[in-house]
Amino acid sequence: MRLTRVCGILLFVCTCSIVLTSSKNIITAFPPVQWMITALDVIRGVQKVWKIVEMTINEDGPMSPFIDQTERKIFRKMDLIYRKLDIITDSTDAVGTQTITTILRTLPDRIKLELRVNDLLDYMTRIGVFYRNMRYYANTDDLERHTLEDFAHNVISHDGGSVRSLLERVHAFVASNDKGLTNTGILHLLSHAAQEIEGDMRCNTKQSPQQVLFNLYKSIALTELKGYMMMQFSYMLLKLYNKGNFTKEASIMKERYAERTTAAIQSVKEAMADASREFWRCDPQKHVLNESYIEITNLLQGYVQNEVDLNPEGTCRENCAYYSYTKSHSCYQNLYCQQQRRCNGRIIDCQFIDSDAWVCPADVKSGRRYEYIEYENGRTLGRKQGCPKGPVKVDSWWRWLFWHCSYCFCLCDEESVYSDRYINMRSAIADVVNNRVVTGLRFVKNNRIIHLQIQEGKLLPGGEIDVTTIHWVPVENYRITDKNTFNGQDYHTLTSTEREIDLDDLIADDGHVLTGVRFKKVGQHLNFEIYITPFNFSSGQLIDPLHMSVWKDNLISSRKVLNMEKMDVPIRSPLPSVPDSKSQQVLQFTHTDMDRDASQTTVPFIDAQPVELMIPVPLAGAGIYHKGRPHFGGFIAPKIITYDYSKHLQAGFPEDAEKVH
Repeated sequence: MRLTRVCGILLFVCTCSIVLTSSKNIITAFPPVQWMITALDVIRGVQKVWKIVEMTINEDGPMSPFIDQTERKIFRKMDLIYRKLDIITDSTDAVGTQTITTILRTLPDRIKLELRVNDLLDYMTRIGVFYRNMRYYANTDDLERHTLEDFAHNVISHDGGSVRSLLERVHAFVASNDKGLTNTGILHLLSHAAQEIEGDMRCNTKQSPQQVLFNLYKSIALTELKGYMMMQFSYMLLKLYNKGNFTKEASIMKERYAERTTAAIQSVKEAMADASREFWRCDPQKHVLNESYIEITNLLQGYVQNEVDLNPEGTCRENCAYYSYTKSHSCYQNLYCQQQRRCNGRIIDCQFIDSDAWVCPADVKSGRRYEYIEYENGRTLGRKQGCPKGPVKVDSWWRWLFWHCSYCFCLCDEESVYSDRYINMRSAIADVVNNRVVTGLRFVKNNRIIHLQIQEGKLLPGGEIDVTTIHWVPVENYRITDKNTFNGQDYHTLTSTEREIDLDDLIADDGHVLTGVRFKKVGQHLNFEIYITPFNFSSGQLIDPLHMSVWKDNLISSRKVLNMEKMDVPIRSPLPSVPDSKSQQVLQFTHTDMDRDASQTTVPFIDAQPVELMIPVPLAGAGIYHKGRPHFGGFIAPKIITYDYSKHLQAGFPEDAEKVH
């Protein structure tokens, strides 16, 4: 009857385990609370198996006729616990192995840390070999008792290669208080190193640095749990085979496991507290228009026109610099103006470079007006790399010997079919009524309007996200020409006088998660806002989202302008972009450098890569930032800020469970 009850308890423990699934590139991982609950269930299951051993042994020692029968019962019960461990192993090993290999790849010059990570991986691998052997023995009939005894002795011995010793070595790397080589735990070293190499680390793992630390810790904790099981299993077998009582040893080992677990959790909490929770996307291996990036087109574009066409009188009495704000009034005698696309908007900031030039016209489909302009004085605007249509000679002239009708190089600000310069201002909010939260962001262009699109997923207890619900919420499908659609309300039109965007990192209030984003207009700036909603971590429920949700912004009056002068086309950079802006700055969309690109391209570009995590989690904030390299225009991009799980981590051990002895 007691055996039946034990079997029932173990079966219940295993059937209550959480099944991991995957969706595309997203791996479900146990949130901290659920992961610890599963670990505690495994420990309780091991304690229950001990009862089987105890029932087989009386005061005079093992009852020999029942040893073989009890041995098989132990194997069966332990196999049920293995299955439970396997469930979390599938997820944790995948993330943990990737995390470790990424660390090795991105830290080649940090010798001390690299050596520790290599050793840690070696110890964890060796423990994994022991564990696979135990699984094999538990599922194999008619093994010699000597084989099992030998395995058990190798697990619990004081030899340097035993599971017992390997676990202590792993722990020394995680939460060491020793002096000398291992005086700092590996999690703390990683936290500090991540501040220097976090770009490579986060982009290769698709996790924030804090997530990297936490998932590495979970792999280590899983190794600890496997070691605990193997040592308990070994003491059970040796006691069953009358090789000793091992009651005290099992008790000490349990206490030591609890001590290591407590110290490791404290160590990871401290390391996570210092680690960044930001996640942003590195540049792709190859830039692809409208896939990895999108453009604001023809906002301010280099434009050549003669002075005679820049004033309503058709005179040449001024110089180019006089025309700081004008428009194209005519096309005098159908000269070069007739051969190019006319600027039908504002013409600003004209300047004189040289009287005569060769102009290489660009393919109209490229959005450019010119590939390059070569002046007779030797100065060339743009990159002279061939001219498929052939260059056109453009010469200034004299009128009445007194006035020079000069060709000016200006900037054209023209709102036309060639210029995509609209940014959505409508709110993008998750389906909070059905307990959805934002899990990712990306920029997309639809009907010539640039939208910040949200990814959403259903929030579950313990800060978990239901991966089967993860999807990108379709952006609103409207056009700037639609009825009852207005500039400044539904969308913002960038112009030469209104082209600023604020760069901010916004963090949700404590107890809130990110549920929406939008842009609004503040003066002449576009300002970023996040929508946040209170929630209950344990139940995973949003709290009255229709009434308790609020918008959060950063309305400061003084912002430092990010320098965007004399920039080249971003995708020409030989090096990948890195974040170079700070929160509370402001950026102006502008034109590329005159000499490098003939001012033909609007910069920065917009990074269109999805900012989503390998392991979806609720977000505690988001930001808009700039990334680039010196002399290149770079990219405007979104970042996400992951929820801080460290506040929910706490050591625990089933003290209230039935004692083994």
